[in-house]
Amino acid sequence: MVRYLPLLLLLALWIHAFVDCLNTPDEQVRNLPKPVWILVILLFGEVLVGPVAWYAAGRPRPGSTGYAELPPEPSDWVAPDDNPEFLRSLSLRLRGDEAALREWEADLRRREEELRRRERDAGAGRGPDAGPTSGPTSGPASGPASGPTSGPTSDPGSGADSGQDESPAS
Repeated sequence: MVRYLPLLLLLALWIHAFVDCLNTPDEQVRNLPKPVWILVILLFGEVLVGPVAWYAAGRPRPGSTGYAELPPEPSDWVAPDDNPEFLRSLSLRLRGDEAALREWEADLRRREEELRRRERDAGAGRGPDAGPTSGPTSGPASGPASGPTSGPTSDPGSGADSGQDESPAS
């Protein structure tokens, strides 16, 4: 196992240099273009020349951002509460929401009025499509057997309510 350790370290160094070169932005690569560095690392990685050259001459220095040569750009960012375009978009959205709310309220009022009219028509006995009412209904569907009766029912076949047919014998 110990005899494979140098080979594993060489392989790890080679892979790390290759991945590090790939992940480095083009502006930060030193001395050669990035594609040339990739070829150097791949072609000369077995003898450690490629990775060592990358770490010594191509890799950006620690602490270097690579953007020091560029002049600072002015900031165009404005806080949302100070941005007139953002505030305008909010007011437009608010107007649209208010218009939708007015439409919904008008629709609700129209439906409520229609419901009241239907209830009035049903209470007066007009309209076959009137909904259920809260009062008693009279008509062909409600006959004498539909509601509770105050007296005993006289069913000719049962005789249970008459009290005369089934009196106990003394």
